[in-house]
Amino acid sequence: MPLPVDRPESGLLPEDADDALLVGRIWSQKAGGPIPVMVLNQVVFDITTLAPTVSQLFEMTDVPARLRNFRGREVGIATEVLDTVCWAQKTPLLKLLSPIDLQCIKACGVTFAVSVLERVVEEQAGGDMHAAQRIRKTLEESFGTRLANVQPGSEEAANIKQQLIADGLWSQYLEVAIGPDAEIFTKAPTLSSVGWGDLIGIRQDSAWNNSEPEVVLVCNSKARVVGATLGNDVNLRDFEGRSALLLGKGKDNNASASIGPFIRVFDDGFSMASVRRARVSLSVSGEDGFHFQDESSMELMTRDPEDLVAQVCGKNHQYPDGFALYLGSLIAPTRDRGEPGKGFTHQPGDIVKIESAQLGCLVNKVTFSSQAPEWSFGLTAFMTYLARRGLSR
Repeated sequence: MPLPVDRPESGLLPEDADDALLVGRIWSQKAGGPIPVMVLNQVVFDITTLAPTVSQLFEMTDVPARLRNFRGREVGIATEVLDTVCWAQKTPLLKLLSPIDLQCIKACGVTFAVSVLERVVEEQAGGDMHAAQRIRKTLEESFGTRLANVQPGSEEAANIKQQLIADGLWSQYLEVAIGPDAEIFTKAPTLSSVGWGDLIGIRQDSAWNNSEPEVVLVCNSKARVVGATLGNDVNLRDFEGRSALLLGKGKDNNASASIGPFIRVFDDGFSMASVRRARVSLSVSGEDGFHFQDESSMELMTRDPEDLVAQVCGKNHQYPDGFALYLGSLIAPTRDRGEPGKGFTHQPGDIVKIESAQLGCLVNKVTFSSQAPEWSFGLTAFMTYLARRGLSR
């Protein structure tokens, strides 16, 4: 008899879980690797015989109908994996993984007015977190909410650009915020993202960093959005603030990309319209007693999610295995942690929760990237695993 995926008090699944069609992956010691699963009526089913990878599943036509009509093996998931956060220290028989596999992991920046301001603060501060509060106040007074309702690439945006240049306030981050081209970068290598209950990593030589709560779209090779999930784009603010050319070091580190817990597949009850009006919350609780909580709305995005997808994949760039796309951060923690004027930064042991009513809750614990479990299961290991199980096709 399969065990229920979630206990009501843990909040792992969407509030309307009984109506949600969810896809994810679990690590099976018995199989020796990852198994794609679906969650239907809060019960987990192995869908390996339908599609051995999540990437292949989303290349199919009418994915919701295929999943609902599929009769896969029911899976009993160990209750301790789902009811107790494991922080990658346990080795249960079954463990939740990031729900994507072969998809490229892409991300967008400065897609919210608050993130525009914070990127300019980083740039002006040169990575010095102590200067951030003063610079933030100056910038708020200079252009405040002027950018919140500007259509990127519009004539109005071009006029504002000229005004800001004249005022000596123009920035490369403002260019991608209101210019025609969005900031899009590769967040992490394929198969490197971590999932619910895993450790997330910050560099030990970073003194100014934060979690970035985001909605993540999952797209197939035709750039069709097939579903959405939650993500944590762990970010080193001091690295990128010193130089935008350090974006790679600031964004791509061991355990710095968290995705999950499950992909909610688009169907009659959940669509892009649901994503556009979703509310996402972030909470951080530290071993030092620090607690931060905030919530924001996807309606505050300065670019439409479908426009961002179109800028990622098209005639100029293809992704034959599909891609996952972080849509940008809604919330940037800035409240002082300890010394006045020092602002926010993570400490090892922080518990980070990212929640949205129709997507569930992504929970991770902060550690140093050098102390997180090393990423070892890459493409060669994955292909070998599929071949051993006779699943290569």
